[in-house]
Amino acid sequence: MSNSRTPLSDRFGPEAADIEFGADAPPVHRQMAMRGSARKFRPDTVPYSTLRRLCALALCAPTKSDLQQRDIIIIDAPSLKSEIAALLTDGPLGQKWLADIPNLLIFCGNNRRQRRIHALRDRPFANDHLDAFFNAAVDAGIALAAFVIAAEAEGLGACPVSAVRNHSETLSRMLQLPDHVFPVAGLAVRYPAETPPLSMRLPLSVTVHRNAYREDGLDAAIETYDRRRAAAQPYAAQRYVREFGLADNYGWSEDKARQYARPERADFGAYVKRIGFKLD
Repeated sequence: MSNSRTPLSDRFGPEAADIEFGADAPPVHRQMAMRGSARKFRPDTVPYSTLRRLCALALCAPTKSDLQQRDIIIIDAPSLKSEIAALLTDGPLGQKWLADIPNLLIFCGNNRRQRRIHALRDRPFANDHLDAFFNAAVDAGIALAAFVIAAEAEGLGACPVSAVRNHSETLSRMLQLPDHVFPVAGLAVRYPAETPPLSMRLPLSVTVHRNAYREDGLDAAIETYDRRRAAAQPYAAQRYVREFGLADNYGWSEDKARQYARPERADFGAYVKRIGFKLD
């Protein structure tokens, strides 16, 4: 592979082989092309001052209508980190790699400030429906993505942790989150102990559309992706063997179908309603 090319064909398949980087391509493009989620970390922690600076950079990212409905909680109290680690690693589906938790951040959606502004300015809150929750959740996700890019540019490794939503109620109590503030995702951050693996992605023909959504050839594309990924990145173990047995050909689509064949976070909607959101 020449220096002008990215490893994107390795990730997306042959159809991405024509995507090139010119000599003047920003270094961050190659960084993003090579990124992977780190789950093995060196023991040295990231200084609070570094995390705070990265949070500031993350919060420079776009926000819906300048509403700024996202907060970041840096978890660095040892006892609190241990409590959260125990929560996230408990049970058969726990995140075992978090047992010795690295630096942890919790990205939250925050619709509470907006409601307080309405009270301060004596204006009605006329948009008390699903969009209020959705905007805050998206804002938090945008900030998390920006944090990852900034952190990896500094040589850090990061891995989002959606498992925090398995314990939204408990985590909200631990972090003293008030109504209309909710955890969207965690982010483990620390100096990586090894180069993170690169996960293959679905082909661009399936996920990038021009002018209109299309799914021509979707089933065939998934089959091809399954075979390509199984050949290069086979799963070490099959999910839920007791319920579904051992598959002769266990690929990405079988793993994801098994994952969502079991209930997950079925109580999340009830939690969101309990903290004051209307989901109509």
